[in-house]
Amino acid sequence: MNTLFDKIWDKHVVQTIKDGPTQLYIDRLYCHEVTSPQAFAGMRARGLKCFRSDKIYCMPDHNTPTHDQDKPVDDPISRKQLDTLDKNCDDFGLKEFKMNTKDNGIIHVVGPEKGLSLPGMTIVCGDSHTSTHGAMGAVAFGIGTSEVEMVMASQCILQQKPKSMRININGKLSPNVVAKDVALYLMSKLTTSGATGYFVEYSGHVVRDMSMEGRLTLCNLSIEMGARGGFVAPDEKTFEYIKGREYAPKGEEWDKSLAYWKTLKSGDDAIFDKELNFNASDIAPRITYGTNPGMGIAIDETIPTLDTIEEKEQASFMKSLDYMGFAPGEKLIGHAIDYVFLGACTNGRIEDFRIFANIVKGKKKADNVTAWLVPGSWLVDEQIREEGIDKIVEAAGFEIRQPGCSACLAMNDDKIPAGKYSVSTSNRNFEGRQGPGSRTILASPLVAAAAAITGKITDPRTL
Repeated sequence: MNTLFDKIWDKHVVQTIKDGPTQLYIDRLYCHEVTSPQAFAGMRARGLKCFRSDKIYCMPDHNTPTHDQDKPVDDPISRKQLDTLDKNCDDFGLKEFKMNTKDNGIIHVVGPEKGLSLPGMTIVCGDSHTSTHGAMGAVAFGIGTSEVEMVMASQCILQQKPKSMRININGKLSPNVVAKDVALYLMSKLTTSGATGYFVEYSGHVVRDMSMEGRLTLCNLSIEMGARGGFVAPDEKTFEYIKGREYAPKGEEWDKSLAYWKTLKSGDDAIFDKELNFNASDIAPRITYGTNPGMGIAIDETIPTLDTIEEKEQASFMKSLDYMGFAPGEKLIGHAIDYVFLGACTNGRIEDFRIFANIVKGKKKADNVTAWLVPGSWLVDEQIREEGIDKIVEAAGFEIRQPGCSACLAMNDDKIPAGKYSVSTSNRNFEGRQGPGSRTILASPLVAAAAAITGKITDPRTL
C-alpha cells in the first residue's frame, strides 16, 4: 500500500514528464515580503495575473518590528520590502494579512491557526520552514523565488518527487523534555544532511502524544535535517484543532472534509524508502554548541572531543567552536549568557509561552539578561493576555513584545550584538543568523526560561 506521502502527492499530480519532474498542483501558496518581490516583478514583466488568486495568502513577517508597529518602520530596506508587498497585493488582488492588524503574525503560525492549512493539502512558500504546516497532515515545503512566480502564474510547480522516510519515536518523554528537544535530538543523530532527498513522516507514541503545537515545532525543523519536508498523519487532535477556525470548512463541507481526512494515513503494509526508530527515554533537554542545528548535545553532556570527530570534519568543527568561543570537551552548564529569545515560527505559539511562564512564575529575570518574548501572531498575543501569562512574566521582569519573526534572523530591529550569547528557541544557529557576530544556542522554551532567570545555561530539571 502507498505511504501517506504517496497518497497526497499522487492526488495532486497534473502530469509527469518522462525522466523529468512532476507537474504538481498546489492548494495553497503563502507569500511574505522577502522572497516575493522578484516573483511579482516577473509576473508584471510577462503581463500575467495570478491564475488562482483565491489560493494565495500574503503576510509581512520577517521585517516586522516588534515594537511601535503603528509607527513608520525606521530601516529603509525593511520599509521598502514591507511597502512593496502592500503594493503587490493591491495590484494583483491578493489577500494580505497586514502588519499591525489582528490577522498578522508569522505566516507559519497564522496559516494553521486560521484553518488555512488543512490535511491532504499541498502547501508552498518561498521560505524553508514551510514544512511547519506538515503538522496539519499536509505536504508542505519551501520553494525558491522563481518557483513562487511559477505557482502564481499556474497554481502548479515542477518538482522531482522526493523519497519517503518514516521516523518512529516510541515510548514516553521524560519530564522537562518537549518537542524542541525531540527535534534537536533527531538533528544530532541524522546531522543536517541525513534526510536530504526525503520527505519525512513522523510517527510513534511520542508524536501521537504531542500537542498540535508540539507537532508544529517538530515539523518546522524538518528542513534542518536536510529533508524536503516533514509531516504527521492527521488524527482526532488535528481535527479538533481545526474545527471552528476562521477558514476551516463549515457545515456539510466539514463533514465531507472530515470523512476524507480520516483516510489520510499510511497503510500497515506501507513501504518507505527508509525507516528509523528512536526511543523517547534517550532524549533529554538539549542545547546546541556549534553553528549548525545538528551540533547539539544533551544539556548535561560535554562538547565532543576532537578525536571523536571524523578527520575530514575536524577543521569545520574547530572553526565552529572558535566562532562560538567554546572548546572541545567543555561542559556548557553554568556558561553565562546575555540574551534569551522566545518566539519564531518554531516556538512562538501559546503552549511555548505557557511553558516559559511556568518556569519563571514567582522568580525574577537575571540582571545580566536581555529577554525578548515575541508571540508568533496577534491571536497568540490575545491568548497570552486572556490567560494572564503577560502578568506572570511581567512580575518576573519580562515584557511581551509585538508579533513578528523578531530575533530569529537579523532582518529587523531585534539583533543580537556581536560576541554576545543568545539562548534562542528559533531554528538556526548559523554564523550571524541573529546578528553579525552573534552566538546562538538553540534550546526549548524550558531551557530558555531557565537561562533567563539564572543568567547562565541551566538544566531545567534542577529548578
